[in-house]
Amino acid sequence: MNKEFAFGFITGAVVGSALALLYAPDTGSTTRGRISYRVSSYGDEVNNLIRKLKAEKEKFSSDAKQKGDDVVSDAKKRADDLIKEAETLLENIEKSKS
Repeated sequence: MNKEFAFGFITGAVVGSALALLYAPDTGSTTRGRISYRVSSYGDEVNNLIRKLKAEKEKFSSDAKQKGDDVVSDAKKRADDLIKEAETLLENIEKSKS
């Protein structure tokens, strides 16, 4: 779900409501009641969509942070291993000189 989807959803709701008004055979008060209901319904749907988008954003942020932490942890481990190997190599060189 992205901005284009949300824009399309809202545009479709507005166009659908406008067409319903043009072809509505009801009285003004009935039509206003329907409009009020639809606006409220669309508002609820938009709010639900926004909530879902925020939840997905938080999930992606959390996943990205975890992956970043994993990369840093792996890099630290590899650096420690390389340091140990270098120290061992230096010790062996010193022993061979003696």
